Amino acid sequence: MPQYFGKLPTTDQPWTTIGTVQAVHWNQHNINLECGESRLSISVLAPNLIRVRMSPNGEFMPRRPWAVTLDDTEWTVIPFQVRETDATVEIETEQIRVCVQRENCRMTCFDKAGRPFAQDADLAIGWRLGAVAAWKRIEADEHFYGFGERTGFLDKLSEVKTNWTTDALDYGSLTDEMYQAIPFFMALRPDVAYGIFFNTTFWSQFDIGAEQPGLWKMETRGGELDYYIIYGSEPAEILRTYTQLTGRMPLPPKWALGYHQCRWSYESETVVRELAREFRDRRIPCDVIHLDIDYMRGYRVFTWSPKRFPDPAKLISDLTEVGFKTVTIIDPGVKYEPEANYHVFDQGIQNDYFVRQANGRLFHGYVWPEKSVFPDFLRSDVRQWWGDSHKSLTDIGVAGIWNDMNEPAIDDRPFGDDGHKIWFPLDAPQGDGGEMTPSSSPSSQNARATHAEVHNLYGLSMARASAEGLQRLRSHERSFVLTRSGFAGVQRWSSVWMGDNQSLWEHLEMSLPMLCNMGLSGVAFVGCDIGGFAGNATAELFARWMQVGMLYPLMRGHSAMSTARHEPWVFGERTEKICREYINLRYQLLPYIYTLFWEAATTGAPILRPLLYHFPNDPKTYTLYDQVLLGSSLMAAPIYRPGIEHRAVYLPEGTWYDWWTGESYSGPVHILTHAPLEKMPLYVRAGAIIPMQPVMQYVDEHPVEHLRLRIFPATGEFTLYEDDGHTFEYQKGNFATINYRVSVDGEQTIVEIGAREGTWTPSPREVIVELLGVGEQQFQDDGKPRTLKF
Repeated sequence: MPQYFGKLPTTDQPWTTIGTVQAVHWNQHNINLECGESRLSISVLAPNLIRVRMSPNGEFMPRRPWAVTLDDTEWTVIPFQVRETDATVEIETEQIRVCVQRENCRMTCFDKAGRPFAQDADLAIGWRLGAVAAWKRIEADEHFYGFGERTGFLDKLSEVKTNWTTDALDYGSLTDEMYQAIPFFMALRPDVAYGIFFNTTFWSQFDIGAEQPGLWKMETRGGELDYYIIYGSEPAEILRTYTQLTGRMPLPPKWALGYHQCRWSYESETVVRELAREFRDRRIPCDVIHLDIDYMRGYRVFTWSPKRFPDPAKLISDLTEVGFKTVTIIDPGVKYEPEANYHVFDQGIQNDYFVRQANGRLFHGYVWPEKSVFPDFLRSDVRQWWGDSHKSLTDIGVAGIWNDMNEPAIDDRPFGDDGHKIWFPLDAPQGDGGEMTPSSSPSSQNARATHAEVHNLYGLSMARASAEGLQRLRSHERSFVLTRSGFAGVQRWSSVWMGDNQSLWEHLEMSLPMLCNMGLSGVAFVGCDIGGFAGNATAELFARWMQVGMLYPLMRGHSAMSTARHEPWVFGERTEKICREYINLRYQLLPYIYTLFWEAATTGAPILRPLLYHFPNDPKTYTLYDQVLLGSSLMAAPIYRPGIEHRAVYLPEGTWYDWWTGESYSGPVHILTHAPLEKMPLYVRAGAIIPMQPVMQYVDEHPVEHLRLRIFPATGEFTLYEDDGHTFEYQKGNFATINYRVSVDGEQTIVEIGAREGTWTPSPREVIVELLGVGEQQFQDDGKPRTLKF
């Protein structure tokens, strides 16, 4: 167990609890309850959002420069009522009512139907040396999701989840601390849902009924309690508010939605060129090649190996000519190399950019370059310098950056020796010392934070430095950023992959709930290494994983240097054909998938969704982890065990169509489906409109000359989003949307194509409207509205 403060809180020490409410004061945002020396503050930020803070000594910490949430003052003032009685203080908005008992400050929230949620337990709030905590009730049939990057199943009831970023090498289904620390979850039961964001960057932990069944607990080693309660009638409403609070992803370049190929490592220019040639010769679509650590000179960041990559500019230019984008890995560790004329180290030392211990000595540890020092990414000047350092890469055409080892992952001795993982000393000062923020009090020119407070932010801050640097250096082109470590709000700066998984059937199975819970935590652009990073996949495992990987928002194959090669063609002709078919399907679905990314960027909706997201009142979906929705319309029921060719599939309420055969089913129903190796069971909701394009070998190979709308009879609609796919013009309004509607009138099906709205115009194309089981009609897309009848 990590020693976060040198000494852990004494677990047998009794909790001190908050006193009786002695006075109540409120203004347009806040209700403050004075409880002796302690104070409880409730901020009403939206009709469905409140912030709860409790300070044992009555003083709240000032807002930190790295705060990941909107400041309270940035929310629109909304009306609410405060009613006081001898026993309670009640706060009511148009969506919720909050009741606080005066005697012990126990708080209960109610929806408009009077149903309680986020209800304090008898021991509501407590503190003791080094810790502050709160306890709430688990309601009957309540289930818990999110929590960021988590292994195991989808529902986290009866589990403990710790928030402390860690290099989770060799993780398994029982692993707790992971690469990402996102202290957010949502609770769901029929007709009631709510979310909790625990607003602490210190070590924190959720106990969801493990220690005391019927109670959940949140605890932090910060000095105060600070959390948000988000009410929602369904998960989508909770995520809209949560991502308004912590931020939403920007639209990535469209090429980032294509297939990515990676390995540790494609060790030379010759190997990379051969890889690219294989993809194009075999007609397997691919947009991105990642270069792992061996492209560098002795693992020195922002350098190239003169032997293995003698002319990287020419290599990247040649790859660009045949449709490949290049992404290079960058780690935080800078090789400790005084008097060696290594510019990154020299600049960092000259400007004092590296983390130091409390006594002022430079901190060092061991990573790939051996003895290394580490930038303090919590400082704005360091982020600026680090971001600008990417110029040596972007100037020669690098289009994306992959941040690794940024938990940070450090050893106490050179790699290869038997060492131990270490972190920066927890008392090491970090961040911009004494920085004021607009909402800070005059007394808040506090000393710099220590690593104990900002450890969880290190990876996020590195990703932010990379993203902001690329925005400056590639100001006319969207870039791709990928990070292993992060915190709440990481979606603003980067996509995320689930770290070093393994070539095991269990890890294929686990990838779906992992990615769904990330999506339910506000991080939509996520993926797992297809085929598994560590170990050797079998042909069967790789084929099944590629089928599932087609659904991942980030579709990347990756493998470790100690393993056999994992490219789509190495497993034989049968597996290669399966991989080609499902990568082709991914590219055909890009108009649909790109629209889902737009939805994520504008509303915070996940791209890959558990069924409970769209069926929150169907308890059969609450623990269903091995079926997923891509958007609202496509549902997959993958195979994730060897030798299996049949599986049970749950189809929720409504009519569903088999994607491959067109056969229809009326839900809710369980069916047994046949799934030979070539087939991943895939279903479509009635009323769905799925836009598709021809297969391309890379995203921008040629203009889309034919747009096919696959329509599944019933009533439904879909809004297609389009822009140029690579610039920032969409932020200036240069995009277009088209709304499609389908309805049934007696024996006739009517398809309404709305007028194109917006200033962006696609290249000339034919639209093919295919009504399942009936036929198809074509027309030239002139952007004008029209109605088709079948």
